[in-house]
Amino acid sequence: MTMNSHCPACGLKFERGPGYFTGAMYFSYGMGIPIIALLTLIIWRFQPDWALYQLVALAWVAFLPLVPLVWRYSRVIFLYIDRYFDPED
Repeated sequence: MTMNSHCPACGLKFERGPGYFTGAMYFSYGMGIPIIALLTLIIWRFQPDWALYQLVALAWVAFLPLVPLVWRYSRVIFLYIDRYFDPED
């Protein structure tokens, strides 16, 4: 789960400063909420009598194994967007 400090192919420095990937948290949140909503709808399809908080709680538990994957891709997306708007020569 570690990330290189520089790209092995082009030498791009990934972490430009302290707290650099704080922006990736927003992307992680934006990726996680739709997944949890979709899982909630799928569970509701099979358990329509459950309360909403029960459905969301189970969807959240089902989402937990996906957190490392979402976290990793949110950092990648943040890098692409940051590199697009603030290129480093």
